[in-house]
Amino acid sequence: MGNARNIAFWVVLFLLILALFNLFSGGGSTLQSREISYSDFVKAVDSQSVSTVTIDGEQIRYRGNDGNDYVTVKPEDAQLTDMLIDKGVTVRAEQQEQSGFQAFLLSLLPFLLLIGVWIYFMNRMQGGGKGGAMGFGKSKAKLLTEKHGRVTFDDVAGIDEAKEELEEIVEFLRNPQKFSRLGGKIPKGALLVGPPGTGKTLLARAIAGEAGVPFFTISGSDFVEMFVGVGASRVRDMFEQAKKNAPCIVFIDEIDAVGRNRGSGYGGGNDEREQTLNQLLVEMDGFEANEGVIIIAATNRRDVLDPALLRPGRFDRQVMVGNPDIKGREKILGVHARKTPLGPDVDLRIIARGTPGFSGADLANLVNEAALMAARVGRRFVTMEDFENAKDKVMMGAERRSMVLTAEQKEKTAYHEAGHAVVGLTLPQCDPVYKATIIPRGGALGMVVSLPEIDRLNWHKSECEEKLAMTMAGKAAEIIKYGEPNVSNGPAGDIQQASALARAMVLRWGMSDKVGNIDYSEAHEGYQGNTAGLSVSAHTKELIEDEVRTLIQNGYDRAFQILTERKEDWERLAQGLLEYETLTGEEIKRVMKGQPPHASGSTGSDSDDTPSVTAIPKMKPKARPAGEGGLEPEPSA
Repeated sequence: MGNARNIAFWVVLFLLILALFNLFSGGGSTLQSREISYSDFVKAVDSQSVSTVTIDGEQIRYRGNDGNDYVTVKPEDAQLTDMLIDKGVTVRAEQQEQSGFQAFLLSLLPFLLLIGVWIYFMNRMQGGGKGGAMGFGKSKAKLLTEKHGRVTFDDVAGIDEAKEELEEIVEFLRNPQKFSRLGGKIPKGALLVGPPGTGKTLLARAIAGEAGVPFFTISGSDFVEMFVGVGASRVRDMFEQAKKNAPCIVFIDEIDAVGRNRGSGYGGGNDEREQTLNQLLVEMDGFEANEGVIIIAATNRRDVLDPALLRPGRFDRQVMVGNPDIKGREKILGVHARKTPLGPDVDLRIIARGTPGFSGADLANLVNEAALMAARVGRRFVTMEDFENAKDKVMMGAERRSMVLTAEQKEKTAYHEAGHAVVGLTLPQCDPVYKATIIPRGGALGMVVSLPEIDRLNWHKSECEEKLAMTMAGKAAEIIKYGEPNVSNGPAGDIQQASALARAMVLRWGMSDKVGNIDYSEAHEGYQGNTAGLSVSAHTKELIEDEVRTLIQNGYDRAFQILTERKEDWERLAQGLLEYETLTGEEIKRVMKGQPPHASGSTGSDSDDTPSVTAIPKMKPKARPAGEGGLEPEPSA
C-alpha cells in the first residue's frame, strides 16, 4: 500500500512538471521575439518586409526579411488575413486549446507542486508507510515473517528451563484444545528477565518460528513521543493489528522504557509515558478479551517495572533468562560454531570450562574473534590456539606491543604481577592462576588472570579475605622491592577493586561483627551515590570505614608476609616474566622452582590429564583480573 502511494505521488509530480514545461516552453519563442506595435506590423506588411506570419489567438508572431522574429497583438476589428494574403505573405494559424478553466489550472500548478512536495516530506518525517501525514499515532510494530533465516528452539541453547516454560506457549498456539479441554486458558503474557546478552530476543524469535504464527516486534521506546497521547494511540493501533492476525505473538523489547513505575522520581512522572502505560495495562487485561494475542516482553530491569504490569492476568509468567552454566556454554558454543570449521584439537568443553560468567552474546563474540584470528593468519580452520588468543583479547584486551616501556617500568611491572601470582598460588581458596603477563593489554601494563574451577555462585568470608590479600599483593611487592618512597600508581586499580570488595563485605553481606547484619549499602553516603532511605549516624559511618580499612590492611599484611617468606620464588618468577613476558599456570610453577618454563620435549602444553589452569584462560568476564598494573577498573564486587 505504501509503495502504491509513493508511485502515485511520483507520477503526479512528473505530470505537473511536464505541464509546467509545456506552459513555459510555449512562451519561449515569445521571450526571444522583439515586441512591436500593430501599426508597425501593418507598415512592414505594406512594404513587403514580412516573410511568414503565425496567428495565435490575438497574438501575431512574424519573421521579417532581415531574419528577426517580431511579436504584436491584433486588435479585435482588424481585417488581417485578407490583407496578408493580398500581399503574398505566408499565413499560419495555431489552434487554441486552452480554455479559461485550463489557464486557471495552469496558473495553480506551481502552488500544487509546492503543496505536493510539502506533503511528501511530512509523510517521510512522520513514518512514511504508516498513514502519511495523518499516521502519527499509528503503531510502529513490524510483522516478522521469517521466510528466510527462521529461528527455532534448536538455535537456542544453554537456557533449558526458560525454553521449557515457553515451549508450552508454543504448544498452546498449535493445539489449544489440549489445554482448554481441562479449563486451561492461554497465557496472556510472558516477561523475559535477565542480564544483557543472554538471548531474550533470540528466544522470542524462536517462539514465533516454532509456532508458525504472525510475530509483531516493537521496542518500548517506539511508543513514547514528545506529544501526550501519541503513545497510547500507538498501543491501541498495535493491539488492533494483533487482533486481526490472531493467534499471534507481540514482542516488546526493553519494555522498561514504557513500563516504569508510575509516579516515581522527583517532580512527578512523565505524562506521556504514564498514559502509554495505562493504555497498555487496559489493552492487556481490560473489558475486551484479547483472545489469541500473547504478549512477550524482555527487560534487564524488572525492579523498575510498575507492579500493575507484573500481576497475573497481564504477565502470567516471569521467565528468568540467566547466564548459562558450563553445560549450557558448551551447547551455545556448539550452536555458534556450526558454520565455523574447527580443527581436530578444539575441545568445546574445555573452552566452556574456561569461560565462567559468559553470556550467549559473549560466547558468540568469542567464536567470531577466533575465526577472525584464524583467517588473519591464513588458516583453513580454527584451532585451539585461536580460541585461546581470542579469549585473551576478549577478557584482557588487545595486546599493545607498540607501547614503549623503559627497562625500569617493565621490571616494576614484572615484580608487581609476580607478587599477585605468588600470593594467589599460596592461598588455597584463591582461584587457580591461569596466566601472568607483562605485555600491556587494554589499559593495563600487565596482569594476572585467575581461572575459577567452577561457576562461582557465592562468596565465603575466608575466600573474600584471601582474595583481598591477592589483590593487595601488587603493592606489597613494590614496597618490598623498591621501598615505601618508590611505590608507583600501579596499584590504583588493585586498591579500587579491594575497596569495592571490602565495602560489599561490610555493607551488604554482613561479614563484619562490629557493623552487624544490617544492609547499609543504600544508606551509606558515597557507596552508591544514594543517601535516601535509612539515615546513618556519623559514628556508624566511621565504624564502617574502619572495618573496610581493617579488612584491606589485613589483606595487605598477609600478602606482605607471604612475599617475604617466599621471596626467592617471587624473585625467580619476576625474572622469568622479564625474560618470557607471558607465562601460563604450569609454566609459572616451573619457573618458581627454578626450572625452564617448558619441560624437555614439550611444546608448552600441559601433560596433566586434568584440564586445569593451563588448558584455557579465564576468569569471569565481568570481574577484573587479580592484578592490573596502571589500570583503574570498575568495582567488581
